[in-house]
Amino acid sequence: MIYDKFCWYTSPEQSASMTPAERYNHISEWAGRARGTNPGVFDELTGILSECGGLDEDGLAETEALFLRILNGFIRQNKLLHDELSDLEPAGVVNTAVFGTLERFDDELSGKTHAPFLREAVEAVFHDFGALRHPDIRKQFAGGMTGPAGTDSVAVFGYINVLKDCDASVQWTLFMPGLVSYQQQDSGIRVQHFEYKILPALRLIGAEKDLSQDPEALRKLLDTLDSLSGYRCGFDHDIIFIHHFGKGVDVEEGHGIWGRFFKADTPVPDGLEYVDLVPQNDHKQGIPYLSQFAFARFAGDVDSMLREEGFDGNAMYDITRNIILGQDVCIPYPDKYSTAEVYLDGFGSKSTAYLFSVEK
Repeated sequence: MIYDKFCWYTSPEQSASMTPAERYNHISEWAGRARGTNPGVFDELTGILSECGGLDEDGLAETEALFLRILNGFIRQNKLLHDELSDLEPAGVVNTAVFGTLERFDDELSGKTHAPFLREAVEAVFHDFGALRHPDIRKQFAGGMTGPAGTDSVAVFGYINVLKDCDASVQWTLFMPGLVSYQQQDSGIRVQHFEYKILPALRLIGAEKDLSQDPEALRKLLDTLDSLSGYRCGFDHDIIFIHHFGKGVDVEEGHGIWGRFFKADTPVPDGLEYVDLVPQNDHKQGIPYLSQFAFARFAGDVDSMLREEGFDGNAMYDITRNIILGQDVCIPYPDKYSTAEVYLDGFGSKSTAYLFSVEK
């Protein structure tokens, strides 16, 4: 049965003899296992709910009972986690960001969705499960399948997708801090500085091409960018800005622009490209992106910072992203998702810092 496929949390049998750190480690290890299991099970649930339009009364009642059992399972699990984590909090071992994720998850499980575009559909189904017979409501409620990692693009982001994201947020806040520490130790680098930046409107100007093997073209680009010094915005570093036109990475390859940020509306020299960024989300897919970032500076072995083996992107990308997820800060993926390698000493050196789009 689908209920049993979820990776449910259970308390350790010998909890009374365990130290707070050991008990918290038990919880965080469960969270890591659940993250590798639950996305696929939520996809199964999406598939089941998507078939409700063709069910008779008995089939609909059976599906409703299954759905309610799953909801109640997460409600019980959240309470158990909240109780155990509250007990451990005085020992200083708990990443307290988890409490906000549990509260948000509980709201969604009770039908009080934080997504205004889903409110009507969620209220209709919670009032009468038979509302899933209506195609539009069914699409908004069931949502789309996002694959085993939970990151595949979907045509419709629905209520089950919201539950899936809430489940992920709980798990990320539990195991990401430990993973970040391990990744720094394993890679031989460390985060020297980390902050969130909400910048004014910006314009990225540069060239979408790999200039690493073309020093003459790079020199010409830098000379042109230098000529725009009167439009400096305060974040004046050379960067490689990477974006996917607001689409998922599974359907749109990354586009890398070698350039710099300038003030909004800076005139664009002939032959160069630009991307605009604004402080507030216009809730449309793609450009303009958000001028809100996590900014991380790294120290240690410079070559290791861009190491890709064992990482989803590279070491700086993964560590920056994982810090954000561990702090329960929103990454606006995919609609406003962008990242950038930052060259603090210019393109003549190697990148030692990273920008990662967020929405605070």
